[in-house]
Amino acid sequence: MDDQNKNLIIATALSFVVILVWFVLFPPPEADTPIDGASISQTAPADGTLVTPSADVPAAAVTETASAATTPSALENAPRVAIETPRVSGSLSLLGGRIDQLSLVDYKTSLDADATIVEILFPATEPNAQYALHGWAAAAGVDPTAVPGPNTQWELAKGETLGVETPVTLRWDNGAGLVFSKKIEIDDQFMFTITQSVENSGEVAASVAPYAVLARHGIPPDLKNFFILHEGVVAMTDGEYSEIDWKDMPEFELNPRTGAREQVRNITENGWIGFTDHFWMSALIPVQGTAFKSVAKYNERSDIYQTEAVSPVQTVAPGQSISNTTQFFAGAKEWDVLNAYEQAGVYNFIDSIDWGWFAFLTKPIFWLLHHLNILIGNMGVSIICLTLLIKALLFPLAYKSYVSMAKMKELQPKMEKLKEEAGDDRQKVQQGMMALYKKEKVNPAAGCLPILLQIPIFFSLYKVIFVTIELRHAPFFGPFQDLSAPDPTSIFNFYGLLPWGVPEVGSIMALVFIGILPLLLGISMWLQQKLNPAPTDPTQQMIFAWMPWVFMFMLGSFASGLVVYWIANNTITFTQQYLIMRSQGYKPDLLGNIKGGFGRKAKAGPKK
Repeated sequence: MDDQNKNLIIATALSFVVILVWFVLFPPPEADTPIDGASISQTAPADGTLVTPSADVPAAAVTETASAATTPSALENAPRVAIETPRVSGSLSLLGGRIDQLSLVDYKTSLDADATIVEILFPATEPNAQYALHGWAAAAGVDPTAVPGPNTQWELAKGETLGVETPVTLRWDNGAGLVFSKKIEIDDQFMFTITQSVENSGEVAASVAPYAVLARHGIPPDLKNFFILHEGVVAMTDGEYSEIDWKDMPEFELNPRTGAREQVRNITENGWIGFTDHFWMSALIPVQGTAFKSVAKYNERSDIYQTEAVSPVQTVAPGQSISNTTQFFAGAKEWDVLNAYEQAGVYNFIDSIDWGWFAFLTKPIFWLLHHLNILIGNMGVSIICLTLLIKALLFPLAYKSYVSMAKMKELQPKMEKLKEEAGDDRQKVQQGMMALYKKEKVNPAAGCLPILLQIPIFFSLYKVIFVTIELRHAPFFGPFQDLSAPDPTSIFNFYGLLPWGVPEVGSIMALVFIGILPLLLGISMWLQQKLNPAPTDPTQQMIFAWMPWVFMFMLGSFASGLVVYWIANNTITFTQQYLIMRSQGYKPDLLGNIKGGFGRKAKAGPKK
């Protein structure tokens, strides 16, 4: 067997092993399930117990903060203020002034005609509740009941419906000289701005600490549980990005004063903290450049997960007022939107997208794919164009490797002569070959490099296709209306020619009865192999013969956008290699190699 085939086998086998291990240990996730409230069977805690923050003062002076139980009837009967913008709809409750009902009008749970709109915030009375609260924690010398809490009944002081140009203001008078107010605004995307203020009309100064809480009742039932995707707490703390899985929060250290398990970080300047799902995120964002305390918390008794942003204590003197502003993001992790917020001052907000280990590749690949899609208007065509650009970038290396392989073919007669002269002395053969390579300036490993470089690019592109919302429900053509999902076609019904459906995505039947894209993948890989004669060794012949079809079935359940990339990559590689071999004076005997693969007599090699 010549070194060209040996290099190709090594590189292809290595790619195969990497993908096989990944596929076995971390199989592709199940198809998206509806995430609207009606489809979830999990039940929220009956009492809605929430551990509210304490003021950040010396431990000896801290006033104990009791858990706040919200009864279902109180929350159901509380007045609500509607939220209506071009991109979201929902409402906030005057009980606690909580933002607890929000739907994303641009997104549906599936491609079905009767699919419901995606909901991301739910009241405490509903399954899988998630909501945001903003309030004040009482410091030393201040009665905790003198500050508003989760059960405080606010009154609507200004506005009727919360919209882009119509903020609302909530007001609460504690009857002891302190008047609290909340001005709530929302922009034309997914960002709320909550400005809290306290006016002291009494005769005694009061010390309070503003806070924001994001609470979630129980672990989301629609978790993907996939290796390359993070779901849980996401935070940026003084330039350090961190992730905490849901399962790790019950392992936090127990705070005996509150009875909750907590992880606390003191932030001196920039940061934010929240919860992230596959495509959606809710995050608390204090004013950047100011200090605050970042808290991730789990209340085992009520099974409530919390993130908090607690600002330092402020003292409001008699006749004076104080205020604090916090932003609250609740929406889709769209690159354009997150980037705009980052440009507006939210520190490293684009990192809330799970770029993964190869972020240095994932980010530029997505940026290029995103802008190609804006220009072209079709994500499938954009993936093909992206493949062309990647191959153009790697072309100098590919050219060098293919030229090296062509030179290796020229050396074949000399190498065969060395083997005959050395006989069974393998050391002498190796020494002779190394001397021959050095004399002819040939690198026998050069043929592996283009294939090996595809591995991190492949993983990075898969990450992009899987985690970015821009690929969710992105159409290509015909039946391919969601490039983030596996190929929906199947040989089971002869690709729609027979009057029955296809196997359910993720099932064994779907794996066996593959779609048309995986089939094209296998054919393109097989044709690429046929540019060179099959190796003479029977074992290596068998590996070569099975490799394309094994890859075909392995990648059949991957995102169809990734399969489109792989098909385009194989096609371009085939064309490049054919043309470069011709430019070096060789004419690949494609037809002869194909016939040889079917047991017919193949030609001895490429024509010169």
